[in-house]
Amino acid sequence: MHQYLINASIQILPLAQDKHPYEWVDEAIAIIQASGIKHQVGPFTTVLEGTYDQVMEVINKVNNHLCEKGCAEWITGLQLQIRSNTDMTGEEKIEKYK
Repeated sequence: MHQYLINASIQILPLAQDKHPYEWVDEAIAIIQASGIKHQVGPFTTVLEGTYDQVMEVINKVNNHLCEKGCAEWITGLQLQIRSNTDMTGEEKIEKYK
């Protein structure tokens, strides 16, 4: 994949009943924050911005963490917006609303 910036929206929906779902979500957000990738936490999803490889690495780390820490089941909702020949930034998409 190219090295232009892409946007991704990730939503973790824990189905496990072993602890409150927000605790699993908090752990996922901590992984995203520790990654250093540009991100914006929202009430329903977290938006990531980086190269395709960077974004997918973070998503992979989140899913691996949930598995390794024993989350019994979860849904990872993911949306990607990619341009083939230039950057795709979140700022570009929302600047007219500021």
